[in-house]
Amino acid sequence: MHVAFHEPRIPGNTGNAIRMCAGTGATLHLVEPLGFELSEARLRRAGLDYHDLAHVVVHPDLEALLAALPGSRVLAFTTGATRRYTDVDWRDDDVLLFGPEPTGLSAAVLDHPRVTDRVRIPMLPGRRSMNLSNAAAVATYEAWRVLGFPGGE
Repeated sequence: MHVAFHEPRIPGNTGNAIRMCAGTGATLHLVEPLGFELSEARLRRAGLDYHDLAHVVVHPDLEALLAALPGSRVLAFTTGATRRYTDVDWRDDDVLLFGPEPTGLSAAVLDHPRVTDRVRIPMLPGRRSMNLSNAAAVATYEAWRVLGFPGGE
């Protein structure tokens, strides 16, 4: 499974995602430009000592990410979608694509021909969005659960 953050801005969210990916075995893909340095103390502190246990790949742009995962489905998470993340028939090579804080994925990314589907995490009306690392964790754990928690105890 692949979790992709397109142009993330907040180091703590990426640090939290590193820790979550270490716990699930998902690969975290970061698409530049990043709003921080990977060596930033806030990122290291959020990820604690999990950096060595997670597989993190940095890509210079979206095209490089997509080229690295040619056969994978790309599921874009957006509040504008109608399909729920719980209605996806998850596959082990899926890419869960999340946009930057606070804007989310741009129309250009959402309309990219490699984006297989748009999905959402339900929320109460009037709420703008979830925290990026929380949304990624909710979706990743659901996909991992559907797949039978491969490698998990």
